Amino acid sequence: MKKQVLVIAGPTGSGESTITKEIIKKFPIFTRLVTATTRDPRLNEKDKVDYYFFSEEDFKKEVTTGNIVEHTFVPGRSVYYGTYKLDLDEKLSAGYNIIVNPDVVGARYYKEHYNATTIFIKTESIDVLKNRLIKRDPNISEEELNRRLEAAKYELDNEEGFYDYVVINKDESLDNTVGEVVDILRKEGYDLV
Repeated sequence: MKKQVLVIAGPTGSGESTITKEIIKKFPIFTRLVTATTRDPRLNEKDKVDYYFFSEEDFKKEVTTGNIVEHTFVPGRSVYYGTYKLDLDEKLSAGYNIIVNPDVVGARYYKEHYNATTIFIKTESIDVLKNRLIKRDPNISEEELNRRLEAAKYELDNEEGFYDYVVINKDESLDNTVGEVVDILRKEGYDLV
């Protein structure tokens, strides 16, 4: 089966979104899957560009009709995230390679149903991750920071081993990290042009 789906995942603040953007910039055959969610849009986020924003009721209807093919509920935030199949199918039909940034539930789904290669991105340490989260949002509450760090520790301890590859995204080393991911893409046989 031709490789068309790539999973790049990791704890919040590990750099998975930045690496995704860099791969798409370097290789226009790649595009990002737009995730469905029930959370409210943040500043400047656009529906169908950043996320497909649904009410909880509409999200559940889309699950029932099969338009959302895998999903996760995040209890700490009372929010659903999932794969909007219409976006996925449209991009696959157009010939794109698709990068998905899911949790481990989504990663398993893509590995099983789309032969996806899965890459887990992490920082050198929890302290580095903590500093990134504070730098990204200087107003983050202590409670929110601790919640995200606990979630990251859980992912590192319980989910990292599921992924095909683990890449450490060191501070001030984005080019090296992207280069490592590109090497994996070549090894795994993804079209880059």
